Amino acid sequence: MTKRIGILTSGGDCAGLNATIRAAARRAHLGYGWTTVGLRYGTLGLLQRPVDAIIIDPNRLEPSLARQGGTFLGSTNRGDPFAFPMPDGSRKDRSGEMLEGLRSLELDGLIGVGGDGSLDILRRLLAPSGLPFIGIPKTIDNDVTNTERAVGYSTAVAIATEALDRLQPTGASHERVMVLEVMGRDAGHIAIAAAIAGGADVALIPEVRWHLDRVVAHIAQLRAGGRTSALVIVAEAAGQSDEAPDVRGEAPGPSIGESLALRLMKATGAEARATVLGHVQRGAMPTAEDRLLAAAFGVRAVDLLAEGKGDRMVGWWNRQVIDVPLEKVVGRSRTVDERGALVRTARALGICLGDAV
Repeated sequence: MTKRIGILTSGGDCAGLNATIRAAARRAHLGYGWTTVGLRYGTLGLLQRPVDAIIIDPNRLEPSLARQGGTFLGSTNRGDPFAFPMPDGSRKDRSGEMLEGLRSLELDGLIGVGGDGSLDILRRLLAPSGLPFIGIPKTIDNDVTNTERAVGYSTAVAIATEALDRLQPTGASHERVMVLEVMGRDAGHIAIAAAIAGGADVALIPEVRWHLDRVVAHIAQLRAGGRTSALVIVAEAAGQSDEAPDVRGEAPGPSIGESLALRLMKATGAEARATVLGHVQRGAMPTAEDRLLAAAFGVRAVDLLAEGKGDRMVGWWNRQVIDVPLEKVVGRSRTVDERGALVRTARALGICLGDAV
């Protein structure tokens, strides 16, 4: 009997999603002779009648697809099935409708590519159906627990590093403090990694409580040593950490990066400019690392379904593809370890984290 498995991408887009879909569909076809059904726009496609889904033709999944950013299936980071926003502003539980749509596809298993929030929603949605579900972690924030890497993170770090590379010459030319704001949600993984790779002078992350006067003192020290410019990278959730705890993450300016640049200008007397990367971090051609990770995750997810397993997430640990129960993933978050290798490396290189250490 030919098996039918589904795959969908949910949450924010990132580089490597197309490579993940391609790997799963090709493994299903070449390894097991299965049909792969692509669900359009995450769970939103399940509300359409008929369900918005396509049969993925493995013969049309050219290698060039793995080089493309985004997801050809579409995605969504809104529309919680259990509290779906309605036109009148109310919220409605539409999980039953989605489950009905899912049953109409007559699938034997489902692969969901998403972050911890998306995987949690999908797991709860599928619980009444008994349909085997395998999660694949993807997020530029790299905050999914029980995996060292998530699809999309490597590319986001590469883009942030390139931005620092480009900001340094213009900062030096005009004797400016260049502030780069990067994404990461509540984690500073992108910021700390890019700071090391891109040679930043200051890295501010939400995991390390920072103080403006220590950043100012570090910039003054650079000036005393003959430097006329400085590179500062700040995570979007770093907040005004030297103020009261209840206002952390609530920058008074349009963004934490722009607010920080204004504060540094007042405190140092130097010109400061802010660059907010925003969604630029999401839409690039995936790095080789993200393509490799996507391929390994897609293959393993299909193999788990073939083994009759479900309610698990694939992950990367100690240079191996692993799988862990989803109950050990959802509802948790992996932030930067204040005593971990990256923080220790940043400090050893003289990068200021804005704290007293």
